[in-house]
Amino acid sequence: MKENTIRVVIPLSVRRKNGRPKILPPADHASTEARVQDAHVLRAIARAWNWRRRIERGEASTIADIADADNVSDRFVSRMMRLAYLAPDVLEKLLIHRTPPALSLNNLMVVAERPWSEQMEAVFGTSLGSLQLSRRS
Repeated sequence: MKENTIRVVIPLSVRRKNGRPKILPPADHASTEARVQDAHVLRAIARAWNWRRRIERGEASTIADIADADNVSDRFVSRMMRLAYLAPDVLEKLLIHRTPPALSLNNLMVVAERPWSEQMEAVFGTSLGSLQLSRRS
């Protein structure tokens, strides 16, 4: 008597992201779900706002105080704190609607230096090729 066997092949690939394996669908697979917000962006914004509140409350008087307390460099704190000054509409889209930015976290910090009126297009715009991330003098 012969058994009927069905073999299912799912073409997935495994890639390491942040030291953890991540299963990726095939390249030609069109996702039906919206992209998911990167947890690193959310954590970075929360951290920046926490540092900003500590300074506003008087718990820390300088960036160096925060850096010493959190055991990080003062340069890291000053770069990350820029995220606390993103435009309110950009923060709403990132945090409430969980729309992922079209930029890396480093480029998001640079965009935070721009005027609020320019940030929405820079963070969520589709034309990344024309995006100038250089600092203004």
